[in-house]
Amino acid sequence: MTQAEEIEIKEKGFLDIQIDPTLDLFKEIKKIKKQKNAIILAHYYQEPDIQDIADYIGDSLGLAREAEKTNAAIIVFTGVHFMAETAKILNPTKKVLIPDLKAGCSLSDSCPPQLFKKFKEKYPEHKVVSYINCSADIKALSDVICTSSNAQKIVESFPKEQPLIFAPDKNLGAYINKKTGRSMVLWNGACMVHEIFCLEKIVKLKSRYPNAKLIAHPECEEAVLQVADMVGSTTELLKFSQADSCNAFIVATESGILHQMIKSSPQKTFIPAPPNNNCACNDCPHMKRNTLEKVYTCLLKETPELIMDEAVREAAKKPIVKMLEISKLVGL
Repeated sequence: MTQAEEIEIKEKGFLDIQIDPTLDLFKEIKKIKKQKNAIILAHYYQEPDIQDIADYIGDSLGLAREAEKTNAAIIVFTGVHFMAETAKILNPTKKVLIPDLKAGCSLSDSCPPQLFKKFKEKYPEHKVVSYINCSADIKALSDVICTSSNAQKIVESFPKEQPLIFAPDKNLGAYINKKTGRSMVLWNGACMVHEIFCLEKIVKLKSRYPNAKLIAHPECEEAVLQVADMVGSTTELLKFSQADSCNAFIVATESGILHQMIKSSPQKTFIPAPPNNNCACNDCPHMKRNTLEKVYTCLLKETPELIMDEAVREAAKKPIVKMLEISKLVGL
């Protein structure tokens, strides 16, 4: 059973509606947001139009913090299911909407709760550190959640003698093991986008652009990370591209982040790292299911709404709150 099948979605007669092609969707969305006291949260991997209409754009940690502190009555989460779940976990009394029901996550789906529970039972002395890119049910089975930007600090918050399980991303887990000297037990999960980058093509691209720096997300495979000039979370990659004196970057993460990179550093060149297939880009098909039209319809109809089992929500909230507390303590 996939993550999308695991959660209960409340639909109130959601139907495709015909949108007048002459309608200014930016203007209409802003008007509806104001009328309904709604906020739009967008991940960096969303299409440019959604990023431009969003009230807040960020990575998983930033979005979790924004969801925690918002006073809006309605949260429209333009991302994938686990992100909308996180917003609902932190805001049980608020209405959380997601523009497209099929915006799932390959990494989250690679860790079925029933199988992970059995896996966890094999290591009774281990604490569980789970990457935020997982379902609410996996979060409920975890001791603390982490993101790519705070994973190292979260892991280091445990005594060295404490054995750990890291789930669901094996590449991020292996990278953190290397950075911390730990030997965490890793669940065998991965992101379809970050595993698709082709080392051979990247090396050839670097030869074409010898002055360009390769910047990579730690969800990439180790071979790619080994040749990277900088490894970091989506936000860290963005900040590095802004601050570094280099004028060209090969970017090994989902291509949606290039929109913000180009906006903040228009004088620089940003090249998406090539995948091991014939596609010219690296788009997450789940993230890109959200469109400006769907955001408008979602706000107008106030559906699809994310509904969660309260027991799961309460159990999943504890490790997220612990993550946020640790992050504040270490200054992240």
